[in-house]
Amino acid sequence: MIAAVCTRYGPPEVLRLVELETPVPRKNEVRIRIAATAVTSSDTYVRGLLLTPAYRMMARLALGWTAPRRPVLGMVLSGVVDSVGAQVRLFKAGDRVFGFNPYRFGAYAQYVCWPEDGLLAVRPVNLGDEEAAALPYGGLLAYHFLRKAGVLAGRRILVFGASGAVGTSAVQIARHLGAEVTGVCGGANADLVASLGAERVVDYGVEDFTERAERYDLIFDAVGRRKSAAALRSCRRALAPGGACVSVDDGKPKLRREDLVSLGELAAAGRIKPVIDRTYALADIVEAHRYVEEGHKRGNVIVRVP
Repeated sequence: MIAAVCTRYGPPEVLRLVELETPVPRKNEVRIRIAATAVTSSDTYVRGLLLTPAYRMMARLALGWTAPRRPVLGMVLSGVVDSVGAQVRLFKAGDRVFGFNPYRFGAYAQYVCWPEDGLLAVRPVNLGDEEAAALPYGGLLAYHFLRKAGVLAGRRILVFGASGAVGTSAVQIARHLGAEVTGVCGGANADLVASLGAERVVDYGVEDFTERAERYDLIFDAVGRRKSAAALRSCRRALAPGGACVSVDDGKPKLRREDLVSLGELAAAGRIKPVIDRTYALADIVEAHRYVEEGHKRGNVIVRVP
């Protein structure tokens, strides 16, 4: 099979297209013929080891010292179950699925074997592979942190970084839950964020949201502290009494399969719109990583697998 491997930690050019042996599913695994994947910010952090020195040391111990032990990166996929292990009961060959695996990786390839009981679900029939691949990463992270913060109908939510993969999902999920949403993003993305359901959009290049009169029950940093720390330094003065600031970098998220199923159902019903910025071929994986690492993508960057 064709796969993109990470030969060492470094810039996007460390990724190489190679021919690998097609994996065989173990007894509890399904083998998926991948049609589309996504380049997430997490992928770029792993590839480039773009972490603080302390976290970089821990990452080397966990992932591999000079290169990832699992050299085929990619956490997100949409495709077709090709074969199943002897004990698999949830899926069968021919099922069209989508999913997310932040530990096993392997989606930058034509085939991958993932456990049947992981973050994997049948793809709604009215979603294409590229749309389905745009749902799990941002959607599952947004679901986790909004639930953790207790987002309910009527709550006033501010999403910082509302035009990224997590941010576009957070705006839509919070609106689905009945919250009143303000999105913070660059001016070029204001129309997009408003179209996703934000009642108000703040251009961070023009205005500091902490200087506004509005107060929020929750400020959700959908960018991550590495990039947003300076902008959010004074965020607490924009909180309502009892309000909270939550970052996508806070702790290890507990992602749930039922949320993945819910994302598919909401997207199929038109309640959530998968946002795709650009689509690349697997052969152009270096260019896709380079673009994501620039930090200006709108929603998701999708990769088609031949």
